[in-house]
Amino acid sequence: QVQVVESGGGLVQPGGSLRLSCLVSGNIAWINTVGWYRRGSGMQRELVAAITSDNTTNYGSSVKGRFTISRDNAKNTVYLQMNSLKSEDTDIYKCNAAGAWGPSHWGQGTQVTVSS
Repeated sequence: QVQVVESGGGLVQPGGSLRLSCLVSGNIAWINTVGWYRRGSGMQRELVAAITSDNTTNYGSSVKGRFTISRDNAKNTVYLQMNSLKSEDTDIYKCNAAGAWGPSHWGQGTQVTVSS
């Protein structure tokens, strides 16, 4: 059993910053990738950023250069530092923890609202 809990969402003005946290607990021995996703404007969920167990990172094109993903293994937590936020970043951000196979594990999401 794997539990994924996000936190850190809220209301921020354009140009501001916010840091999201993804706490992964339970049977996490086989989890090697943790990613942040948002719904975006299309039908398919949009990758925001992902990080692997060896700290390889991947970013969506719309957030590259503004967002930074990192992890604290001692706390089993992945962070998403969001800078230079835009109104277009407003969304529900969900964290996903996955291994090489089997079902991935999703959190409930945290709301990020960027508005003046």
